[in-house]
Amino acid sequence: MPKRSPEERIRDFNEVALGYDEQMAVKEASRCIQCPEAPCIKGCPVGINIPKFIKFIRERKFEEAYRVVKEGSPIPAITGRVCPQEKQCEKYCTLAKLGQPIAIGALERFVADWAKERGVHVDLQQIDKRSERVAVIGSGPAGIVFATDLAKLGYDVTVFEALHEAGGVLVYGIPEFRLPKKIVREELAYMKDLGIDIELGIVVGKTVSIHELLEEYHAIFIATGAGHPRMLGVPGENLNYIYTANEFLTRVNLMKAYLFPEYDTPIHRGRRVAVIGGGNTAMDAARAALRLGAEEVYVLYRRTREEMPARREEIDNAEEEGVKFIFLVQPIGFKGDSQGNVSDVLLMKMALGEPDESGRPRPIPTGETTDIQVDVVINAIGFHPNPVIPMTTPEIRTDNRGRIVVDSDGRTSMRRVYAGGDIVVGEGTVIEAMGWGRKAALAVHKDLAIEKKLSIAVHKR
Repeated sequence: MPKRSPEERIRDFNEVALGYDEQMAVKEASRCIQCPEAPCIKGCPVGINIPKFIKFIRERKFEEAYRVVKEGSPIPAITGRVCPQEKQCEKYCTLAKLGQPIAIGALERFVADWAKERGVHVDLQQIDKRSERVAVIGSGPAGIVFATDLAKLGYDVTVFEALHEAGGVLVYGIPEFRLPKKIVREELAYMKDLGIDIELGIVVGKTVSIHELLEEYHAIFIATGAGHPRMLGVPGENLNYIYTANEFLTRVNLMKAYLFPEYDTPIHRGRRVAVIGGGNTAMDAARAALRLGAEEVYVLYRRTREEMPARREEIDNAEEEGVKFIFLVQPIGFKGDSQGNVSDVLLMKMALGEPDESGRPRPIPTGETTDIQVDVVINAIGFHPNPVIPMTTPEIRTDNRGRIVVDSDGRTSMRRVYAGGDIVVGEGTVIEAMGWGRKAALAVHKDLAIEKKLSIAVHKR
């Protein structure tokens, strides 16, 4: 896929990848061999009929292709941009065994953008309204799919969002240069078209309790994600200008700190920035720091490039833009200046040992230390599930990592309460969270139908 040059793109927050044009999309779609068993669909958590929409692209029937994609994903312009297709549908593509898989994500983005540019909308079918009311806590990927699936079945759906804008991680976690917020807002407009009510600034567990919601709603789906940062637990971690990635990216993405003072959210623009971690969040933070004017940005990772969990595309983009990688190091402390501002990161050099529970080689301290001078540090080592609802609702069982315990369909230990996405699995991907939303919606639909039959039977007696 064509993208803007590194020299141009590091000067602004505009989108990096430019997308396919019609000719490129048709050419790529023509590579698909239309396997009868369609292994790519098995790799898609929301079950998009991938061969069907690609066939329509090959035939230049772009509107029909869009309708197929929209049946599976309510937000295809988003998933086409940020879904890790190389670990999902493209991983199972038959052509991947022979060389290069079909660029399914790029084709999904193409049809979504094509439809948006031409004002193509999916006609909403006449929906028979039901009497049951369903509450969704969190407006991120899991909550979006859950809400739209049940709204299309006729349920009265209300989404409660703690922040001042809907979208969850799509608006606070992913930078503008990877996912423009205009696209998120346009995609979420579909929810309102379906009649879904979105209540902003409501912190369930604080503003209103689960028990109070159960008095008004027949079922509740918890999709509050994993936005609680992990801390390093090392000396000096409370020095000024050591950010968690959550705070840094929320300030940049949702609160537009990169446009200060036009937007009144300040952020410290460092000259030498260290980002700790090797995932997509670390790449996002590093690339954002460059765009804020940093002269040098270092990604510090305790394993090697081969073990980094970030998408290859994002690592390559970061490198092209000038991010420097220091591998096999782990922060063991920070030094500060006389004003209490961070000045140095102290590092332990690591070596790789036997595989750990993740299947990757375990990093082992060598005893040799070093340090680098910095004026901003961003901790991107990961996140814990949001703890507010489990802390205020002890009836909902959690495991020793704070994740809500559910069955395979998202049912929690509390009757009529379901959960899915990162609050259940810890840190996952956008499309995995969407898959949880779909499973839980089916479970709610099934359970409420059974309850209704039982209620009618009892009433007849």
